[in-house]
Amino acid sequence: MLILAKAILALMIGFISSILLGLVIIPMLKRLKVRQNVSVFLKDTHKEKNGTPTMGGLIFIIPTILTSILLLFMGKIKFSENLLIVLFVFLSYAFLGFLDDFLSIKRHDNEGLTVMQKLLGQLFIAVIFFFIFMKSGGDPILNIHTLGININMGWFYGVFILFVLIASSNAVNLTDGLDGLAGGLSLIAFLAFGIISFGASWAKGNEDIAVFCFILVGSLLGFLFFNSHPAKVFMGDTGSLALGATLASIAILTSHEITLIIVAGVFVIETLASIIQIISIKFFHKKIFLMTPLHHHFEKLGWSEQDIVKAFWAVGLILSTAGIWFGVWL
Repeated sequence: MLILAKAILALMIGFISSILLGLVIIPMLKRLKVRQNVSVFLKDTHKEKNGTPTMGGLIFIIPTILTSILLLFMGKIKFSENLLIVLFVFLSYAFLGFLDDFLSIKRHDNEGLTVMQKLLGQLFIAVIFFFIFMKSGGDPILNIHTLGININMGWFYGVFILFVLIASSNAVNLTDGLDGLAGGLSLIAFLAFGIISFGASWAKGNEDIAVFCFILVGSLLGFLFFNSHPAKVFMGDTGSLALGATLASIAILTSHEITLIIVAGVFVIETLASIIQIISIKFFHKKIFLMTPLHHHFEKLGWSEQDIVKAFWAVGLILSTAGIWFGVWL
């Protein structure tokens, strides 16, 4: 019962604080002219979104970090190296995304950090992740707990961490193209991993990582109050990179990397569709989809934005339920 009470209270604290922050930060972003520049490929369908404030990820990032720190000082959650890694990844990728957004706004286009600059930043974060993990007595073992698989990866574990962080952060970033889409899917995924983390009793700080997940779920719910159609603010790379990488770090620390593929299935499908489209155009000079990422394909088919988002949320909820079954009950 205490676990359920913690989860609900954490969620409500995140929700209320993000709502309050959103009421303050959105007018501030408007005054500072922190505006989204819509891609030239979407000028026809998304022209009304041009000029909408971006960097809205701050609305769920700041409350989640401050609430987590406050609960640590109050002794409501306990410090562990694994929780430190999660907070570090969340903040670091948020900062990386913030730089990307800032440069895009400064240059008045969608070109922020270069691919190499992003990769170097992500490599730096992965190295620190690996260092803290090893220093805290962690083993570089790929442990798929549900299937009873243990693979000692040695130094290659650091490369594995980098790959999972990059793949997950970019997947959420790709999916962030419609009002409420990435935010809603992330909320569902973190809710699932909050439940899964409580069940991962072998992971250090498992319960405290779960509480972090529920704080973030509440903060995302508050963010969706402003981001659902018609969006008053976009999360930007500030939010999407942080969400994807943090989801990946929790999956790694709780030995649920395979579960991540299921829970984040919609993000995975969006990414695979984009890769298939690129390969098909490059080698066969032919499009498989009308447009990628996949949500734009459905727009081209005539689906309304709200219907696409609701359908993707429904699929995300089904996959997250399957992920919980695979990660906890199986």
